[in-house]
Amino acid sequence: MKGKIGIVVGLTAGYVLGARAGRQRYEQIKDAYLRVYNTPAVKKQVDKVGEFGKSAAFALPSVLWNGAVKVTRAATTSGTPGQKLDAALDASEDAADDVKDAAKTTAEAAKKSTGRASSTRSSASSSTAKKPSSAS
Repeated sequence: MKGKIGIVVGLTAGYVLGARAGRQRYEQIKDAYLRVYNTPAVKKQVDKVGEFGKSAAFALPSVLWNGAVKVTRAATTSGTPGQKLDAALDASEDAADDVKDAAKTTAEAAKKSTGRASSTRSSASSSTAKKPSSAS
């Protein structure tokens, strides 16, 4: 799906930037884009993606920071250099597991978010589909 959207956006941008149709055609394309972009359904999806992006963007860095703090604390504990190294290695393994779990949670949330959008689209298209006529 991402690839298809990218192709459409690329082709559209190429046409708009490379078209020799002039300013009038550019204005027509821009007006059509703004009409679609300003529809309530598109605005709702844009807001959902923005909110998800903000929450996901703040979740992973905090986990990374907490892991770095754990490793630093473990490396600066009292004991022999070998004990400090072992403690730091154990803390880094725990931190790596935490990062892995946070990334997995973020990916699942993203998948769930896109699943909701596609299921909403599917139900909307099925409700607007015409029933087949019984006259055959």
